[in-house]
Amino acid sequence: MTVAEELTPEASDSAADAAGPEESEEPIKQRKNGLYPGVSDELAENMKSGWADTELRDLQPIPQAAETAARRATLSARFPGERLVIPAGNLKTRSNDTEYPFRASVEYAYLTGNQTEDGVLVLEPRDEGHEATIYLLPRSDRENGEFWLDGQGELWVGRRHSLTEAEQLYGIPASDVRELADALRQATGPVRVVRGYDAGIEAALTDKVTAERDEELRVFLSEARLVKDAFEIGELQKAVDSTVRGFEDVVKVLDKAQATSERYIEGTFFLRARVEGNDVGYGTIAAAGPHACTLHWVRNDGPVRSGDLLLLDAGVETHTYYTADVTRTLPVNGRFSEIQKKIYDAVYEAQEAGIAAVQPGAKYRDFHDAAQRVLAERLVEWGLVEGPVERVLELGLQRRWTLHGTGHMLGMDVHDCAAARTETYVDGVLEPGMCLTVEPGLYFQADDLTVPEEYRGIGVRIEDDILVTEDGNRNLSAALPRRSDEVEAWMASVRG
Repeated sequence: MTVAEELTPEASDSAADAAGPEESEEPIKQRKNGLYPGVSDELAENMKSGWADTELRDLQPIPQAAETAARRATLSARFPGERLVIPAGNLKTRSNDTEYPFRASVEYAYLTGNQTEDGVLVLEPRDEGHEATIYLLPRSDRENGEFWLDGQGELWVGRRHSLTEAEQLYGIPASDVRELADALRQATGPVRVVRGYDAGIEAALTDKVTAERDEELRVFLSEARLVKDAFEIGELQKAVDSTVRGFEDVVKVLDKAQATSERYIEGTFFLRARVEGNDVGYGTIAAAGPHACTLHWVRNDGPVRSGDLLLLDAGVETHTYYTADVTRTLPVNGRFSEIQKKIYDAVYEAQEAGIAAVQPGAKYRDFHDAAQRVLAERLVEWGLVEGPVERVLELGLQRRWTLHGTGHMLGMDVHDCAAARTETYVDGVLEPGMCLTVEPGLYFQADDLTVPEEYRGIGVRIEDDILVTEDGNRNLSAALPRRSDEVEAWMASVRG
């Protein structure tokens, strides 16, 4: 059997599986049970030629190229004299030879704007600062048949940018990632790597890095995203605007959801996310009736009934990975019952107090404390917990029904900046450019015997995306009504 006869399509798990420059004669792995037993020498030779030049020339840099360059400069200044390695990650198998949709690591995408699998950003220390190189897979090889025979070849999964094209797009010198692991093994001097994304790269550095030093790099990159630049704020607003339209889409089809299930709601919102963005930013929570009391209800397989509430927590993710995170609790039939309105209005009042507390110079915790106080006051007023309110808050007794914190940072991750130090995040101070959610809720479980029966099975959350400004805050999702009477009027209007 010739080398050509061994070439049949086979998905590779990572860049390490691809043939390197010195290994171009290595056969591409044969897929078991393929219908073709091999490739003739004649066909292999035929496939090498007769293809048009498709190199893209005069490409313009990506819109955020200036911002990513500034972010790399900030990173360089923090770790002078050290080699910094930030991988995008590899494809992950979903089942047999199919992969999950790839999403590059936030750290890598934040610093480069690139989103392709197997990419690695390396900052090499120089006398002054660092020299950045983006390591990528080049276009699939036509000489060894990779482009049509490998499972990740161009004719199977689509065209990759050439290294020259990548340099034009991202403003960073580009090299072949298949050469990187060997180069890193031979490297000397201090090195840090962002862990958890590329086992091959980490293995090449195993004797050069420490967990403590690597964690310092991860924490720094998390904290760097606490304050958003103008590009990021624009992307967050785009994500929110698409999300508002997705909520309108859902309201228009609630009758179809009642005839099917919560999945109709999930699917309807997903359509908007895929048409206008990259994806949903997280698993959509389409929780009707008592499912609204399950904080992360993502099964979305329950009934949607007239007279119940629908808690919809969903967000569109833009093509640059910035996500919205918005929740509305809607009466399926368009009108709140008396008890639903009572609970909803308490949550709305708590959210109003929380949003008002989002100010530059305020403690991060202030908006949470403000919202929790309102909810505790209502629970005492309704006789569900014994006061006074200060006692309830001190002991956290309201948490039986409020359950979660009142918000979190928002950005490229729905729970952004999660690796930041506590003193700069939860115990920190709000600054202009920070973006966070304000999302109080009340949840009365269906089996909670400590509350009147009419409360049981009702869950309400209202969530908006709030930008800290120089003089206060801006509600990025203000276009979506929140007050109970406005919600009813909006639903009637959308339904036409």
